Amino acid sequence: MTAEDIKKENTSIAKEYKELLSVSYRRLTATDKKLIRKAFDVAMDGHKNQRRKSGEAYIFHPISVAKIVASKIGLDATSIASALLHDVVEDSPDYSIQDIEQLFGATVSRIVNGLTKISSLKKDKDISLQAENFRKMLLTLNDDVRVIIIKIADRLHNMQTIHSLAEDKQLKIASETLYIYAPLAHKIGLYNIKSELEDLALKYTEPEVHNSILLKMKESKEDQDQYIGKISGVLEEALIKQKIKYLIKGRPKSIFSIHRKMQRQGVSFDEVYDKFAVRIIYKSSLKNEKFLAWKIYSIVTDFFRPNPTRLRDWISAPKSTGYEALHITVMGPEGRWVEVQIRSERMNEIAEKGYAAHYKYKQGRTEKDETLESWIGKLQDVMDNPAASAVDFVEEFKLNLYAKEIFVFTPNGDLKSLPKEATPLDFAFGIHTEVGLKTRGAKVNGKLVPLNYKLHSGDQVSIITSENAKPTANWLDYATTGRARSKIKSSLKEEKKTIAEDGKEILRRKLKQMKINLDERAVNELVNYFKLRTSLDLFYRIGIGSIDNGMLKKYAASRSNVLVSFIKNKISRKKNTDPETINSDEITSKYDMLVFGKEQEKLNYKLSVCCNPIPGDNVFGFLSIKDGIKVHKKTCPNALSLQSNYAYRIIDAKWIDSSQQVFRAVIKLTGIDQKGMVSDITKLISGNMDVNIKSISFDSDSGTFNGEIAVEVKNNNFVTKLMDRIKKINGIEKVSRV
Repeated sequence: MTAEDIKKENTSIAKEYKELLSVSYRRLTATDKKLIRKAFDVAMDGHKNQRRKSGEAYIFHPISVAKIVASKIGLDATSIASALLHDVVEDSPDYSIQDIEQLFGATVSRIVNGLTKISSLKKDKDISLQAENFRKMLLTLNDDVRVIIIKIADRLHNMQTIHSLAEDKQLKIASETLYIYAPLAHKIGLYNIKSELEDLALKYTEPEVHNSILLKMKESKEDQDQYIGKISGVLEEALIKQKIKYLIKGRPKSIFSIHRKMQRQGVSFDEVYDKFAVRIIYKSSLKNEKFLAWKIYSIVTDFFRPNPTRLRDWISAPKSTGYEALHITVMGPEGRWVEVQIRSERMNEIAEKGYAAHYKYKQGRTEKDETLESWIGKLQDVMDNPAASAVDFVEEFKLNLYAKEIFVFTPNGDLKSLPKEATPLDFAFGIHTEVGLKTRGAKVNGKLVPLNYKLHSGDQVSIITSENAKPTANWLDYATTGRARSKIKSSLKEEKKTIAEDGKEILRRKLKQMKINLDERAVNELVNYFKLRTSLDLFYRIGIGSIDNGMLKKYAASRSNVLVSFIKNKISRKKNTDPETINSDEITSKYDMLVFGKEQEKLNYKLSVCCNPIPGDNVFGFLSIKDGIKVHKKTCPNALSLQSNYAYRIIDAKWIDSSQQVFRAVIKLTGIDQKGMVSDITKLISGNMDVNIKSISFDSDSGTFNGEIAVEVKNNNFVTKLMDRIKKINGIEKVSRV
């Protein structure tokens, strides 16, 4: 860099620092500014020789993260200083965590240490590095919730600047973002950041989809603004007459949420009716907030007919994130459904700033922020199970991050929040672990119900307990919350260990009678012979009697054959699972349509049944434990989890030829039932397009029908062409590929 370049860069850094001070959500005192300046100077020194992949000075990153923390999240000076310092200890040999504590005190040191711990894990081939990192990050909640919040800000800026990274890195980071960071932001109440993370992630996981929706949203913006103006014009006079100080503005739904609706409902962009919401934000004292919200609701419904099934009252019963608002869906001008959100200024700040706004409005009041504390308490229950694998841990944790809520009553009339689809078991463990473990039955609204009964908002739940009751394996099918499942698993594991200890002794005695020693070789043979996963499974099944004398005698009789089979199986598994052992011996001319990696090798693979990929689909390879390379669609329901937890086992893949093989695709149809419909469809498929139909099923009800047709095709372009032709048949409403 020339002297002129350095001068320009320093000017830009100084400008960014001044902006940081000016955009803060909190009012910064002289002491606050002094703390932030000191942190900035240390960060400048710690990162003085570092540059990002884009080539810019590294210091721009911590400043940007601090700006997000200051303005978008609204945390205090301590958090801003911690954000500036978040990479110093990890990246600079000149500063230790002890130095940070000496310079900035215990609180900043604790937060920086938590952020440093998240990034300090070394790679281990036997575990998922990503899942372990997630677990470490979530465990820092014990240190200070601000650790997680600053980490979310860090991830947001990384996503904003991800374009400078290699494509495989972009996919990994974007997948992690959708898998864990966006749900975390949602649960903490950072809805704006959650939406931005989702949209940015979609841009790199499904760029064509993202760009298509973005273009259509830009094209419809003028129409949207005019429509909001019409609604505002209708309501303005009535609101002013009631002396309500208000602001009406439109909020477009995020690209990601529109895409999700298109997927879930099987509709096109134009068929998504609520692509934006109208938000009414009103001024009010805390005392009058609820009264004014319902007054505005009354005014809105005087002019526009509400959809009675779409009222959401999160003022009387706020979400577990602390979110408060009234949501109503009304029939607006031109016969279009539109969502109207009614919030006070305080509610709006909490919706946008989450934790920070809670903190601001709690100042000077004695009660604690119960929503955040109870949430962290629930997370702690999931984290109390260190024996779980990292992937299981993260999956358990994720269970309730995005879950919709219901509200149920205890026998005493207290209101409890649970995720949608929760059962009496979830309620019992939510009350207390001992209540859950001793559950014998449950009553809902005074009537006895099974333990897998799905609770609904407004239910009053009573748990029947017994000292003799204990969890069974079936309970895992009934429970949905991370807390309940974690406690049930722990209980079952302890019981299983006890039974397994007895089973091991029983097995030792029985094998001795057959003149076989219970050693490591025998245990491995038995585990393989009975197709089990671990020795614990073997001893447990012996203990409960599901493996009996007769079965053990058959094993003893075929022991020599079992050993040969065991050795062959071990060799085969090693060859299929170790990426480095996949060589030219595995290349086969049978599969010449799909190539893997940058070298475009033709390797053995299997098509995954979870997403049924066919030639032409965007796909990737995954090195599985038992089946070698499994091919998944990039839009597979399991793609995010695989790319987030096992990025090191993902292989690039693409179709290069699809002329030699046929594949199965399933097409779903809905429409108006009429005479000859099935005949028209089958004639088009089998006759006009010469496609082989493998199976067909139609179900009609009250003038409409649903159907599924499985066909054999050569690639996805052919499927698209077939679907386009079917759509043109009179009476067909929707056509989609399963």
